Amino acid sequence: MTVDNATLSASRGPFPTGSVVISVDAMGGDRGPAAVVAGMAESAEKNPEISFIVHGDEAELRRLIGRRKSLAGRCDIRHAGGVVTMDDKPAQVVRKGQDTSMWSTLEAVRQGDAMVAVSCGNTGALMAMSMLRLRKLPGVNRPAIACLWPSRNPQGFNIMLDVGADIRADAHDLLQYALMGTSYARNGLGLEHPRIGLLNVGTEEHKGRTELKQADELIRQAAAEAHYEYVGFVEGGDLPSTRVDVIVTDGFTGNIALKTGEGTAKLVGELLKDAFANSIMSKFAAVLAMTSLRRLQKRIDPRRVNGGIFLGLNGTVVKSHGSADATGVSAAIKLAFTLAKSGFQDRLAARVAQATGTGETGASS
Repeated sequence: MTVDNATLSASRGPFPTGSVVISVDAMGGDRGPAAVVAGMAESAEKNPEISFIVHGDEAELRRLIGRRKSLAGRCDIRHAGGVVTMDDKPAQVVRKGQDTSMWSTLEAVRQGDAMVAVSCGNTGALMAMSMLRLRKLPGVNRPAIACLWPSRNPQGFNIMLDVGADIRADAHDLLQYALMGTSYARNGLGLEHPRIGLLNVGTEEHKGRTELKQADELIRQAAAEAHYEYVGFVEGGDLPSTRVDVIVTDGFTGNIALKTGEGTAKLVGELLKDAFANSIMSKFAAVLAMTSLRRLQKRIDPRRVNGGIFLGLNGTVVKSHGSADATGVSAAIKLAFTLAKSGFQDRLAARVAQATGTGETGASS
């Protein structure tokens, strides 16, 4: 889907000229619309180019937004009385979710009123509804969810996909993930020639399932034309390393890796807190190390890398953590803004079209 400036200026919102319009589901998160609106306000304070189409209970949203000076004149509120809960089954939501804030959020992107959708809601329901309303890009078999993984690379993050859109992936799906991950790295992280790795149980060529060996060959063959460097198989220990920029895997493996990483980061934080509270001397040491500890906390804080991207659709969708607070929501909005400004959706569509023979593209996608 192409959304140009003329389309945006014709949208229903009272937005300043040149605004990047982001469609936000205000009702789907665990913390309710107050946290979402607070995150929007944080983003608005930092970036005057952002405007919002906000979906949910109109009366409540008017009250919350009215308290935030940074959001004045930058929000178009669209009433949606229904809410998709975390317990709702995707199939039920697809059949009966037309009156929900999630549906309305995606509809704004489908109609060209906004460039990106952001939601903290039910992941399975959001993916199912996104596929229904936005449709898959021509040639895409299985869309993927891509996440940012803290790393030692200069950009600070590596990209991993898929992390839960579909537990299955054959060799051609994994090739498409590599191409989509390349486009994300190029437009989201500014990496002109990203390094791609295929997650496996070892780096040796003879290891892994048949589809992994087939994908290894396909990804290797496509590297020159798609302008990425293929480093071959990588292991779990390489996820935060400097060896690779994009890690390709199936959704089952990727989701387990993601949840394990998040749990480990939380455990390390709790153990550090316990260690520094153990005695008077350790508390004194914590005071001396406070600056370094705050830098470490900021570096590994999952709220600051919040936002999984749905790739392979006719529109960009950013999935925020359901438990995201204002900081997490603001991080997801920042990611959405970065991708919108880069023309990511058009570039991704061109990359997929080139790979599937449904269109032409250049090296910049």
